[in-house]
Parts: sequence; C-alpha cells; structure tokens
Amino acid sequence: MAILVATRNSRALLAAIRKSIDEKHVATWSYDQSGDFTHDVDQWRYHAWLRPTAEMNRLVLGIIKNTKINLTDTIYGVYHGRFTEMLLAHHTALFSTATCTAGFLDGYDFY
Repeated sequence: MAILVATRNSRALLAAIRKSIDEKHVATWSYDQSGDFTHDVDQWRYHAWLRPTAEMNRLVLGIIKNTKINLTDTIYGVYHGRFTEMLLAHHTALFSTATCTAGFLDGYDFY
C-alpha cells in the first residue's frame, strides 16, 4: 500500500516537500522525527503516517497504520488522495506521475 511518485530526483522532491511544510506553504501535512508524514488536520491527524523511501527515479510513500485505530478504506483513501493532491498543487515541477496501489507492495514493510 503506497504512493509511487516518478521523479528524476527523489531526494530533491522529498526535501522540497519538507521545506514547503516547514515554510507553511503546506499547512495540512506535518512530519515527525522519523520523517513520516501525517495529515495534520483535526479529523485525520495521527490516523496513519506515510513513510517516504527515496529510490532512484521514484519516491515511495508507504502507509503505516496507527495501532490504536483501524485503518479503514476511508483513512487509506484520504491519506493517499490528499497527499497526491498536495504534490499536484505544490510540486509538479519535480515529478512526472503519481500512482497509488490498492494492496500490499512486495518488498516494502508498510501497513
């Protein structure tokens, strides 16, 4: 379960996302000391996290569930949809496509 973002420079994209959060250009996302993103609005905060993995030519954001909250399709959809929306609104110059998986992604320890 992940967002797959095709990019020429995944580390630069990740740095740009964090900078836009730090500079308050993106107010609806935050990240913790581990670098994991959460949707930072009252209704969805800490329901899950998106863990970034910078790879060659793509940024992978796997979802991590909150052990105290059932990860529903709605939470999954909100986190993936709104993060993708943020990418489209603020970082289109740094990636070419973003796709979401609907199931487990082999090789990644998410969920």
